[in-house]
Amino acid sequence: MSSTSQKHRDFVAEPMGEKSVQCLAGIGDVLGKRMKDKGFEKAYVVLGQFLLMKKKEDPFKKWLKDTCSADAKQAGDCYGCLKEWCDAFL
Repeated sequence: MSSTSQKHRDFVAEPMGEKSVQCLAGIGDVLGKRMKDKGFEKAYVVLGQFLLMKKKEDPFKKWLKDTCSADAKQAGDCYGCLKEWCDAFL
């Protein structure tokens, strides 16, 4: 596994609660605004989509690209962050 960002480590270190979508690894200000504009303002809403896709990497990354124009690295970082969080808390 590639090294993870501080943002990733912070996110997976604790329950999600009401964290903003921008707390997710790979989602910064620009993508965060796009996600909020589509109704995905909280990390748990994105988690719901992730779970609906049965935690499958390719469909989730494609959905992120379609939803907020995430590039491959951003989509991969977000996927890895949610997957690790699920492994820890679900």
